[in-house]
Amino acid sequence: MDIFTLTAFTIAYLIALVVPGPGVAAIVARALGGGFKSAMPMVFGILAGDLVYFLFAVFGLAAIATYFSPVFVIVRWAGAAYLLYIAWKFWSAKPGSEQMKPKSEDALKTFLAGFSLTMGNPKTIVFYLAILPTVVPLAEMNPLAFAELTAIVVICLLIVGCAYAWLASAAREMFRSEKALGRLNKTAGAMMAGAAGLVVFQH
Repeated sequence: MDIFTLTAFTIAYLIALVVPGPGVAAIVARALGGGFKSAMPMVFGILAGDLVYFLFAVFGLAAIATYFSPVFVIVRWAGAAYLLYIAWKFWSAKPGSEQMKPKSEDALKTFLAGFSLTMGNPKTIVFYLAILPTVVPLAEMNPLAFAELTAIVVICLLIVGCAYAWLASAAREMFRSEKALGRLNKTAGAMMAGAAGLVVFQH
């Protein structure tokens, strides 16, 4: 695919990623509550969801995605419910980063929360099923173009997601007292609850 199209897609995608939404709020909240590593499953879950919608757009499955919209509503509510559960865990956690170190099964749940968050996120749906086709000539799609666009999605999302997670984690490391960590946990809980609200009420 020509460099102009790839550049236009990269810029449009980066703008969509950087603008705060449910995904950013969830990543930041997770990193504030448990540090950088605990936010990574959320980042990868969001990436997985983005790739699913990317496949929908590339292979002309937008109609199928629309047909199954009731399923995505259920996924949205399930993801929001788990985000609220995480929010409560942060809010009620005792101060100290050791309280929020995720177990392996928690990492999987966090990944699935990120995935369901993306699958039910209207901003993601609009980008891939409405905006992407206007930026990328999907009729000219070939294996090389598919690989190039997939690489852009993966690299851009990981860079932006990790940047938000790192900044939030760095902010957490600045506060070592139990009182400050307790406030950070409550802030993380409030942000996670906010992310859940955005997932449910965004249209």
